[in-house]
Amino acid sequence: MPKVTIDGKEIEVAPGTRVIEAAKRVSVDAPYYCYHPGLSIAGNCRMCLVEVEKMPKLQIACHLQATDGMVVRTNTERVLKTRQHILEFLLVNHPLDCPVCDQAGECWLQDYYMKHGLYDSRVGEDKIKKPKAVPIGPTVMLDAERCILCSRCIRFCDEVSKTSELGIINRGDHGEIAVFPGKELNNPYSGNVVDICPVGALTDRDFRFKMRVWYLKEEDSLCNGCSRGCNIQVHYNLDRPHHTGGERVMRLKPRFNENVNKWWMCDEGRYGYKFHDQNRILQPVSREGKKFQEKTWEALIPEVARRISEGRTAVLISPQLSNEEIFLIRKVFAEKLGSQDLFLLSPNADGFQDDILIRADKNPNTRGAAELGFKTSPEALQNLAEQINRGEIKGLVVFGQDVYARFEKLGIKAELNRLAWSVFIGSNHNLMSESATYVLPSATYAEKEGTFTNFEGRVQKFNKVLEPLGQARSEWEIIEALARELGHGLSYAAAGEIFHELALAESFFHGMDYEKMTQGGSDIRSMAMPTIPALEQQDNLL
Repeated sequence: MPKVTIDGKEIEVAPGTRVIEAAKRVSVDAPYYCYHPGLSIAGNCRMCLVEVEKMPKLQIACHLQATDGMVVRTNTERVLKTRQHILEFLLVNHPLDCPVCDQAGECWLQDYYMKHGLYDSRVGEDKIKKPKAVPIGPTVMLDAERCILCSRCIRFCDEVSKTSELGIINRGDHGEIAVFPGKELNNPYSGNVVDICPVGALTDRDFRFKMRVWYLKEEDSLCNGCSRGCNIQVHYNLDRPHHTGGERVMRLKPRFNENVNKWWMCDEGRYGYKFHDQNRILQPVSREGKKFQEKTWEALIPEVARRISEGRTAVLISPQLSNEEIFLIRKVFAEKLGSQDLFLLSPNADGFQDDILIRADKNPNTRGAAELGFKTSPEALQNLAEQINRGEIKGLVVFGQDVYARFEKLGIKAELNRLAWSVFIGSNHNLMSESATYVLPSATYAEKEGTFTNFEGRVQKFNKVLEPLGQARSEWEIIEALARELGHGLSYAAAGEIFHELALAESFFHGMDYEKMTQGGSDIRSMAMPTIPALEQQDNLL
């Protein structure tokens, strides 16, 4: 293992480690623009030049591999002066439009100028004018004047999305980024070029001029858009009240996880955040006797509990629910109430899939539901529909999903109007919420905490980012309240307590610690889907 000394700090690194990465490990700043650990080495910005003992010229740290006995200095007078000159060169034609630039506040040019620049410009010529505010695709806007030709976006499209829409045209200081003739930047991962652009050249059309970044707060979470479970950050702002039409969730950004999504996320997940603030169910509602009434939780929970206790009730579980919520539903309805009419209704499980991140299953917790004994079965759902049509099922509890749309897609004809009553527990309006006898507003994943199990069997934790809108509650709180009303005294202070019970009860989750769960989640468990003897004979469960 080579030992290298960087600014007097010795470190042992793996063979092939770049000096720029070794410097990070000893908290030494080697500034860069073009380097990205997920892309090939370009070495064209020259910001990471360092002085290496026994080498006459300065070396770029992003390309240079650390060797045994190497001595590197990043803060000598020669290095610092060179950085100033590099920044002066990069800013020769850069417009002075920071006050109106959407990148202000998270721009590396601003940061590095204040830390490594602070020079008096020696260039008096007029700046070269280049195209501004050019849409180059449905999600990305290009301001070519601001581009420093780091080529990160080009390498991403060549090496990650493998769609190759971008290139550099013209020469010298007239060079600029452009899309190839007849193309646009329209691939499933196009938003990532905005994330990796270190300046304001590529900006997000969805977020552009929506809010200054210094007003944003951020919290770690998971994407619920497919069974991959990409690690993300939710960027939000609470200064715009929802009742005035303001959004709380401003944007989603990928969060590095070597084992799941690395540095990236797809556009479908990135731009699918608006449901947190739009089309929300805010108030418990009763349509008993076809009379629409907004009610309090205290008034409606006893009504729903009474209905559940009166006759045969079927429950449609969603793979959008957390492991804790699915476990609690099973505990209350299957174990406490003895119901065998629990079904997994899985929407959008046959979508687009690729070899990068996107999965065909558009649910974050299908694997978790399977490990808890629930699998999607069109035959079981058809059998449920027939029992509804014959009047054998009296009531239906639906978690979050549009039963009408899903049954129609599966070719199942269910006369839901024959039910004596129905309950919809969900966060957003759909046809089911508009027809259910009782509607209980639930929280979105950004308004609660819990765990999802991705398709590989990795259990990951997501955090509560926002307070629920209106009177919404997390599903586990709703189930707990119903259980208490039905005479089954369950009491949990947080989702973590449910997970602790789950980890003790289910072999798949044995040994997992909710509080110590890292951002990478648990170790991947067996890829084989479970067989649960206690549930095998209940065909409608599996």
